[in-house]
Amino acid sequence: MSSASHAIVLGAGMAGVSAALQLQMRGWNVVLVDRKGVGQETSFGNAGIIQSEAVEPYAMPRDFASLLAIALGTTNKVHYAPVALPQHVSALVQYWWNSAPKRYRRIAASYSKIIAVATAEHQKLIAQTTADHLIRRDGFRVLLRSQAAMDTTLATAERLAAEYGVTFKALSPAELGKAEPALIETGVGAIHWLAPWTVRDPGGLAAAYGDLFVRLGGTFAAGDADSLAQTPAGGWRVTTDGGPLEAEHVVVALGPWSPPPLRRFGYRFPMVRKRGYHMHYRAPKVLDLPLMDDAFGYVMAPMVSGVRITTGADLIGDEPPLMPAQLREAEKAARTLLDLGAPVENRPWVGTRPCMPDMLPVVGAAAKHKGLWLHFGHGHQGFTLGPATGRLLAELMSGDAPFVDGSAMDPGRFH
Repeated sequence: MSSASHAIVLGAGMAGVSAALQLQMRGWNVVLVDRKGVGQETSFGNAGIIQSEAVEPYAMPRDFASLLAIALGTTNKVHYAPVALPQHVSALVQYWWNSAPKRYRRIAASYSKIIAVATAEHQKLIAQTTADHLIRRDGFRVLLRSQAAMDTTLATAERLAAEYGVTFKALSPAELGKAEPALIETGVGAIHWLAPWTVRDPGGLAAAYGDLFVRLGGTFAAGDADSLAQTPAGGWRVTTDGGPLEAEHVVVALGPWSPPPLRRFGYRFPMVRKRGYHMHYRAPKVLDLPLMDDAFGYVMAPMVSGVRITTGADLIGDEPPLMPAQLREAEKAARTLLDLGAPVENRPWVGTRPCMPDMLPVVGAAAKHKGLWLHFGHGHQGFTLGPATGRLLAELMSGDAPFVDGSAMDPGRFH
């Protein structure tokens, strides 16, 4: 690969900025294009956990009781608007199919290999920024409210420890109360996942990566991915506020907005778009580490702006109205655990997660167009996986030997 190779990266979330940095490390000239700034969409509003323990992706429940709870709306982990379901049916059926044990094991085998390097790839970037003060390397905790839930979660933790070397510690209610004295209620205890890293300002970390990209010689431009077009010479052009840009290669890293511009080129990617909400609260006593309330499907995390509550999965249509039912239920449950105080904001933040029906991101070359590369579909783990899959993409684009077999993530699997 010549050091003169040029690429445009569309999308400046964690996936996009990480791909841009990984390409820079391999001698590419890169322009990062987004309609907003770096890390101002989904990468801004998550729970701020680099989840190295999440060695297996989120599968769809296949037991009748769990599916019935989702259908009847009696669980706060998943919410849906009935009017939005028709556009999700095909992808959801595929998601359910891929969640069958045998198929899921194959998927997890690929997924676990990229999760395995998540913190190491983040560290390579963090070490070149001034953002280390935002990072904790002490894991996070999952609070369980029933003994049955504790038994199930503990069995899963023991299996993951045996199969993947994941580290954890089971905490009694008293041990959890000692570790988190601000808690009013400690349930039946908790599982402390020991290896994940947590971030006090996820948007701040993404912005630090953006600053690093510019400092290393990269260019950021405001533009719209809908202007993407091929040039007569076979390259790629996108219109920005500063005028048109052209390059031999383009990377589509637009998260949940990736499929629409690709349809013009004949690519159709099934995607389950899951909305998530967050709010900050002025808690007089804050948590030491993020705490997931398993029964109600939310996370409370200490952030620069206050205690952040982030919600689970809300299946949405195109540009739906604000419907923070999950956030209201999460706040109600959280107030039984912690004195949250008053909200910081007048209205909740909302973002969308791009989930592929086989739970694996899309990483690699488009099948029918030279120089078109894809990097999206990370589901709930774009913040965790951006630098790792960005490395895989950059290695593929540079003709280097990839650090992991990425064939399961190849875009061609959908065509």
